[in-house]
Amino acid sequence: MVKNLFLLLYSRQTSILSAASIIMATMMLSKVLGLVRDRLLAHVFPPDKIDIFWAAFRLPDLIFQIIILGALSVAFIPVFTEHLENKGKEDAFEMARSVLSVFLFIFILATILIYVLAEPIISNFISPGFTPERQMQVVGLTRIILFGQVILVLGSFFIGILQSLQRFIVPALAPVFYNLGIILGIVFLSKEFGIMGAAFGVVIGAFLHVIVQLPLVWSMGFRFKFPFKFFNPGVKEIIRLMSVRTFGLAAEQINETVGLALASLAAIGSVTYLTFAQHLQVVPIGLFGATLAQAALPVLSSERARGKIEEFKITVLTTLHQILFLALPAAAILIVLRVPVVRLVFGASQFDWEATVLTGSTLAFLSVGLSAQAISLLLVRGFYALKDTKTPVLVSLIVVVLNIILSVYFIVILKLDVWSIGLANSIAAILSAVLLFWTLHFKVGKFDLNKILIPFLKMIMAAIIMGVALYVPIKLLDQVIFDTTKTINLLALTGISSVFALSVYVILVWFLKVQELDTYVELLKRFGKFQTRLKSKEILPEIV
Repeated sequence: MVKNLFLLLYSRQTSILSAASIIMATMMLSKVLGLVRDRLLAHVFPPDKIDIFWAAFRLPDLIFQIIILGALSVAFIPVFTEHLENKGKEDAFEMARSVLSVFLFIFILATILIYVLAEPIISNFISPGFTPERQMQVVGLTRIILFGQVILVLGSFFIGILQSLQRFIVPALAPVFYNLGIILGIVFLSKEFGIMGAAFGVVIGAFLHVIVQLPLVWSMGFRFKFPFKFFNPGVKEIIRLMSVRTFGLAAEQINETVGLALASLAAIGSVTYLTFAQHLQVVPIGLFGATLAQAALPVLSSERARGKIEEFKITVLTTLHQILFLALPAAAILIVLRVPVVRLVFGASQFDWEATVLTGSTLAFLSVGLSAQAISLLLVRGFYALKDTKTPVLVSLIVVVLNIILSVYFIVILKLDVWSIGLANSIAAILSAVLLFWTLHFKVGKFDLNKILIPFLKMIMAAIIMGVALYVPIKLLDQVIFDTTKTINLLALTGISSVFALSVYVILVWFLKVQELDTYVELLKRFGKFQTRLKSKEILPEIV
């Protein structure tokens, strides 16, 4: 049993769907733990205290996203893959060591600067609507979380290396342990340290994020070598590729920061309502968009490196439809079941009905753009595989400006509630997906638009009908049969209605001959065969 477990963890995933299914399963666990973390926060602390924790997260996450994830998502995997294929594993590892050294050094310098300047930055730009006392609490938590982010840099580069080597299971487990660390901080440290215990949990989670990946990275042949080398042709290429994208990432992070700052100007607790709604919305985006996009990037990079542009186009279209097939019904469920979902996940003693309704409304408006956000993750990676970082940045700048203008107009001018930030995000997300697809369409010599639009229209029609099929029984059963003031009845109602609606969706896509249904059915069959082979203790060199 233990041998089979190690075999599974160390196995190589050679197709996009097999890799994505592995990432999806582990990401589901990570997202569930993330929601458990949020539930614990809502149970232990009132929304105004949770506001402080999420506000403290903003600044460390901002510099992490710009400096580290910018390099990893844009350039590291394509460049590492190219070195791996053309020059061999040792050269690729040498390049990876240099990249890690350079970016860790830059990040530590940025962390020191932020640590010193945290107070004026937070009071003026992160949480201007907070009282001075609450702002000082945000500063204290920010400085703790910064330390955890430094550790997380190492784990994030391990993820890039392992995904480039088409090992997806362990990297996908790393965020699970990260969330587990935060949960441990909330459970065991919050009684003594208050909300600061959750910040200590971030440091614990970052440490676990690194430790869980270290054995596999070591077994793949990666070694730390001293002294650190800062000069490598790969470093220069990565910096060149990400230099433009850094502006786009900065714009996106400014966009999120503006959203949080505007929420702090709304009613007390709005930062928490917005953050919790975003966490619920990103569950399907992460499961269906990020997983397939992550799994597709090494394949797309390899196809581009070998000059097989037609195969590249087929991969993009196939993966895009696979994302939409799952993301569209997920969006319908979150829109229709917005309040029951929020009640089930966050309905703790400290989270009252007003908080539930505002979080649910924000979730519904965010979910309008859910599918667009999911496919944008793939389209952006298509550009990265082509080593084009300028186009996604230009699109990002356009939609970020639009989003900020709309958010400011809704909150400052019209004085709307926090849900209006969700509406602004969705409008911007839809525009982003349209612009990214259209520019990629011309860059690769045009897709067959009929092959894109016809399946998409079939799936969106099935999702709309599914939404109606979900809404009707929810309303009827809520009033006639179920007393939804009790959690068990609410869970039964949402479960029965969701199963019924999903059955309607599957029947409709089957009737409309949507090919993706057959694809996922075949994947389930292959997974069943794989489990059988594991039980029979067969040695599997890779998952295909």
